[in-house]
Amino acid sequence: MTNENLRAKLTENLDEAEWDWLVPHVQKDTVIVVSSVLDLLDVGVAIASDDIPQVENLINEALITKPSAEQLGEWNLNRNKRFNALIVEPYVLVQEKVG
Repeated sequence: MTNENLRAKLTENLDEAEWDWLVPHVQKDTVIVVSSVLDLLDVGVAIASDDIPQVENLINEALITKPSAEQLGEWNLNRNKRFNALIVEPYVLVQEKVG
């Protein structure tokens, strides 16, 4: 599958999620927080296509991370928190929505 086709397929999985929906995925350690400076679909394509050098670079630059204890605490206090979410099995990529 080309990256263009993969991007189109992943676009179908792009949605908005509430914190409560993400909690079970956090408990399974499958949530990845994507920096707001990145395009969620670009990161999804890199992960889904096993672009190891790009993914390693994103990890090394801390542009994709596991949720920190501080983030989890904040999100648990603000149960109405909303995220842009993209499922890339077995992961759920999320970006905090601002505003």
